[in-house]
Formats: sequence, structure tokens, C-alpha cells
Amino acid sequence: MLELVKAGGWLMLPIIASSVIALAIIVERLWSLRVRRVLPKHLVAQVWRWDKINQLDDQHLKELQASSPLGAILAAGIINRHKNREFMKESIEDTGRHVVHELERFLNSLGTIAAITPLLGLLGTVIGMIKVFSTITTQGVGDPGALAGGISEALITTAAGMSVAIPTLMFYRYFRGRVRMLVLRMEKEAMLMVEIMHGTHKRRDD
Repeated sequence: MLELVKAGGWLMLPIIASSVIALAIIVERLWSLRVRRVLPKHLVAQVWRWDKINQLDDQHLKELQASSPLGAILAAGIINRHKNREFMKESIEDTGRHVVHELERFLNSLGTIAAITPLLGLLGTVIGMIKVFSTITTQGVGDPGALAGGISEALITTAAGMSVAIPTLMFYRYFRGRVRMLVLRMEKEAMLMVEIMHGTHKRRDD
């Protein structure tokens, strides 16, 4: 493995660094975007139970807000539960934008790595071929060993760049789709809470 890195030349260093960063982001996002972490089960039902027994105090709201991304969105609506439905929705949407930004953290970096690593491999190919033609110019084609270094550098960097880019791009697409799914489900849960709580408080006022 070390021999391949040496044969690939100095461009192998940024490719390897990119692979390490990509792996760290993938592991972190796999952990952070778990459904049970983002969308705890029965959270809306728990909020409704607290509301029924008048336990939606500041302490419960702080716990709800810190519990999960969905909890932060629900807390934003609950704070304005005594106002009209549209105001609750607006507060939820405002908090939702911040939550979505948090869910998408590091995804731009992952996409950038997927885009630049093939280019680094291509650059290595160009540099390797320049070395090959330079060797041909100075020594001719009679020494295969002299040509092999440039050719191997060209092929190794290309293969390394593609090896990093392909799985990185796959995970980037996967995480983008997962975020969209989580956002839709959070929106559904939040709107359900708005309808339940607004209807409950309206009946109480009546």
C-alpha cells in the first residue's frame, strides 16, 4: 500500500486527506441522521399529554427543545400555542429552517470532496503523462523502466481519485435524500401538533 502511495506521487496526499475527511463526515452523519434521534417516537403524543394535565411549563419546554430536532420544532410552536394557527405555523417554519441547516451540516463539504477527488486524479494523470513525454524526449523509448514511473503515477492517481469520489458521491446523494425524508416527516408531525393543540385550546376557550 505504501509503495502505491509513493508511486502515485505527491498528489496522493490530498487524495488520502480527502478520503479521511469524507470518512469522518460519513460516520458523523450516519450517527446524527438516525431516525430515532431526529424523530423520537410518540413525541407529539407526549406533548399532548403534558398539555392535557397542564405540565407544559418552561422546564418541559427546555427538555423538549434539547431532546431532538423535532423537539426543537415542536417547542417553537408550543411557545405560541395560545396564538392563532398561522402564527404557530410561522414560528415552526422559522425554527425548521435552522433545524434543516443543522441536518445538512457537512453535506456541502462531502459534495465538494466527491467533485474534486476525480479532478485531483486527472491532474495526477496529466502530470504523469508529462513525465512520460519528457522522458521520451530526453531518453527516447528504448528504456521501458524510465517510462513506467510516469505511466504508473498517471494510473494510480486516477484510480485513487475515483475510488474516493464514487463512494463519497453515493453517500452524499443518500444523505441528501435522507434529510428530505426527515424534513417531510418533521413537517407532518409539527402540523399534526398544531391542529391538535389549536383545536384543544379552541375548545377550552369555548
